[in-house]
Amino acid sequence: MGKKMKLGLHTYTLHLWGLGQNWGMIAEPRPKEMNLIQLMDRAVEWGLDGLHITGCDLETKDDQRLKEVKEAAEARGLYLEYNFSLDEEFDPRLSDSVEEGIHIAEKIGADLGKISLDIRRPRPLYGSCFHPDVMKQLCAVYDEVKAALPLLEKTGIKLALENHTETFADEILWLIERINHPLVGACVDTVNSMGVLENPETAVAKLAPYAFSNHFCDHKLDRDQFGIRFHGVALGDGDIDCFKTYNTIKELSPTDRITFEIEWDMGEDSLEVAREKELDACIRSIKYAREVLNIGA
Repeated sequence: MGKKMKLGLHTYTLHLWGLGQNWGMIAEPRPKEMNLIQLMDRAVEWGLDGLHITGCDLETKDDQRLKEVKEAAEARGLYLEYNFSLDEEFDPRLSDSVEEGIHIAEKIGADLGKISLDIRRPRPLYGSCFHPDVMKQLCAVYDEVKAALPLLEKTGIKLALENHTETFADEILWLIERINHPLVGACVDTVNSMGVLENPETAVAKLAPYAFSNHFCDHKLDRDQFGIRFHGVALGDGDIDCFKTYNTIKELSPTDRITFEIEWDMGEDSLEVAREKELDACIRSIKYAREVLNIGA
């Protein structure tokens, strides 16, 4: 049978509602059509166990707001994980230093902070794993995380380094192995590796044994005469083998949580229509996770 897995939601799943972040676009933030507390109520309604939230969702990072968020999650029986970036180029609301992110995670009652490293890669992307320009940036992350280890030990917060869309799995492993601390591990995203032309199943297999956290996603790959394009879709509607990736994470990862994420592709729809389709994809993904993958059974 193995361990029983909890199911959580990455707030970027509802980014068209003003949650998660503005990704890939430098523009005025989308208005909040749903705020974090309203999402917590939806999470309870949907039978979720927790939320993976960002600075965008917090709205402000003052102590009073962080206390409110902690109390709201506790009142609803939801766990929280805090997702932040070291240098988010599109949405600065997500950027914190390592120490700032740990402090925020502690104050909202989260037991985990997840970091996007925001590596700026040289071109071409393929074959650039451990490129000298990348290694300089990885070494800077190493120094910052090492300096924060006493704070991790004091708070008990786990730190998860993500294979974000610009990072190879081996680069994340290099950092984890050299930092060599039980509170520093990985966040494995099941589609992000395609951003550096890396096989997603290979990346999941490499990172799962170290993964305190995950972004469980599905994408559809379309091909035409000009190349390929990835579309964010509901779980089960894309080309990721959700059964295989789920079982790999369940069997190899130290976590008992699956955090699903949808990077909904609005296509030619209006924002209003796309919002409703994104919400529907979220609800269908929960149904798929519970009834097809049997997460929580």
